[in-house]
Amino acid sequence: MALPKPHGPEGKLMPLLLYGDERAAEIKRAEGLPKVYMSSRETSDVLMLGIGAFTPLKGFMKKDDYTGCVFNLKLTDGTMWPMPVTLSITGEEKDAIGLKEGMEVALYDRASGELYATMLVEEIYTYDKEAECREVFKTLDAEGHPGVASVMKQGEFNVGGPIKVLNEGIYPQKYPKYYLYPAEARKLFEEKGWSNVVAFQTRNPMHRSHEYLCKFAMESGMVDGCFIHAIVGALKPGDIPGEVRTKCYEVLVDKYFPKENIALGVYPMEMRYGGPREALLHAVFRQNWGCKYLIVGRDHAGVGDYYGPFDAQTIFDTLWEGALELKPMLIAWTFYCYKCQSMASQRTCPHGPEDRCVVSGTKFRRMMQEGEEIPKEFGRPEVMEILREYYKTAEKVEIKKGAYEDIPGPQK
Repeated sequence: MALPKPHGPEGKLMPLLLYGDERAAEIKRAEGLPKVYMSSRETSDVLMLGIGAFTPLKGFMKKDDYTGCVFNLKLTDGTMWPMPVTLSITGEEKDAIGLKEGMEVALYDRASGELYATMLVEEIYTYDKEAECREVFKTLDAEGHPGVASVMKQGEFNVGGPIKVLNEGIYPQKYPKYYLYPAEARKLFEEKGWSNVVAFQTRNPMHRSHEYLCKFAMESGMVDGCFIHAIVGALKPGDIPGEVRTKCYEVLVDKYFPKENIALGVYPMEMRYGGPREALLHAVFRQNWGCKYLIVGRDHAGVGDYYGPFDAQTIFDTLWEGALELKPMLIAWTFYCYKCQSMASQRTCPHGPEDRCVVSGTKFRRMMQEGEEIPKEFGRPEVMEILREYYKTAEKVEIKKGAYEDIPGPQK
């Protein structure tokens, strides 16, 4: 059996990154183009477009694709796409450079000042930020929801058109072993003889519940390999840096997983914390990476209590036939049960909340930050040691409680 085809009508990867003489010539040409500065999220989207992760997109969305995505989960050609990939600009910035449709511009990261891409401006359009947030994030709370805050800070115009990517940022050097393009991951899977690959999305260090999800999937008989795929782009305050988490993943994979059935990779996207919609986005680009399944557990890609614990699972039921080749692997609430003396789930454990050590990434980070003793059932000792060393010097960040983290259970 073959790996799933990349997403979209053409069924092939569409990386936008230039190489060699073509790249050098485009960089030289960019020196004479008007400059448009991007937010960190927009820069991370350029990176995803560059490596082909956002296939079949060819650049930042024009108005029809944007509107279809926000309100109907569809691009104009009918391709399912769940979250906007847009470039915004303020009216002041637009007027300062005399931006008009048909112009070419150079795209620079606002924070670093580095050149990342060139773009043909095919459309400049206004959009409704509140409508986008209501549809995509299901909330207008810019104070508590980082995705909403990001959208509300954007300029009042979106700029749409194809791009040519010229820069990969720090990621290939920072994560040389695990920064895999979709094409590279597909080659790796084929070399391993895998055709049914399950992806595990993570932005946290993997605790015992995460480990259980991966092993449950591997034991299902449905897959021949598990791809632990960690986001290492910008996160919200209080989240653990990618390089620290990568050390945790490495030791866990090395000591607790069979090497012939596991692979580890990282990718440069910035989290949007979009819950159900982001679960669909994760599914889209995992298909591009060659995965047939995506593990979707409790509160996937959520933040705070904006989404129900399993909303990210039920949204897949709203898709139409053929919207995705990848399928979600839906797994119930998992935890360590002291009476069962093992990891378990709602489907396998008959005992009550008082007998469960519920593992929550948010709760875990707070306990580490405060120097509290972590129950051994939370995570493997090698992972805990790496995190203790990190938290000795990490800056303290206020971590708000969410609705699904402090479920009653003993802290033994």
